[in-house]
Amino acid sequence: MRAAEFDLIGPIGSKGTLGLVVLQADETLEQDFRRLFPDRDIAIYTSRIPSASALSTESIAAMEAELPRGAGLFPRAARFDAVGYGCTSGTTLIGADAVARMIRRGVETPMVTDPLTAALAALEALDVKRLGLVTPYVAEIAAPVRDAFLANGFAVSDALTFGEEVEARVARIAPASIKAAARAAAKGAEVVFLSCTNLRTLGIIDELEEELGMPVLSSNQVLAWHMAKAIGAPMAKDAPGRLCKTLVACS
Repeated sequence: MRAAEFDLIGPIGSKGTLGLVVLQADETLEQDFRRLFPDRDIAIYTSRIPSASALSTESIAAMEAELPRGAGLFPRAARFDAVGYGCTSGTTLIGADAVARMIRRGVETPMVTDPLTAALAALEALDVKRLGLVTPYVAEIAAPVRDAFLANGFAVSDALTFGEEVEARVARIAPASIKAAARAAAKGAEVVFLSCTNLRTLGIIDELEEELGMPVLSSNQVLAWHMAKAIGAPMAKDAPGRLCKTLVACS
């Protein structure tokens, strides 16, 4: 066999390299990021961590130990501009600072974010203080998510939850059901937040905003926005919601 000469080129992500630590049961987050970042020069790498079939405070908190292992499975040769942990409720129970520490044990990156941190940044960017909240979780998980916004100085005018215990069923919750809950949660609010990376929300945000006359945020939308804003990566021109349509970083 004869030896062949070769040249080396730069990394795939010439406009940005993003990492996602995704729950085993999540079917939605990766699909949404592909839609939100269609540019081929943005590299998106995904690593998964185990998640229990039943949603509980114990099962979600147990994911903390898996975060360094999951982050450690990203390609070593890639240089990550930002890494996102794809669990809103997990961040609430584990704590955003602890999530960032655990992920940085597995991968080097200048930015670690999560849906809760991103949602708080989005609310600040939109200059709103009173939100309506929609979650799929059982009450013992939904309440800490609500309380996290309260602890950060935001009022929660109403909070609705589907009370779903089975993680695999969350991605099956019909968009029509999410829209109905959002309408109910919008009363007395300035913005509606649809919490959970496994909820299928991207296709209903623009319609809800037009109907309700207020911004509508979702976990996947704010996570993508926060990462894009931090590194200057372009998002899709049709990325849904006022958050992405009105901010220069998301244009």
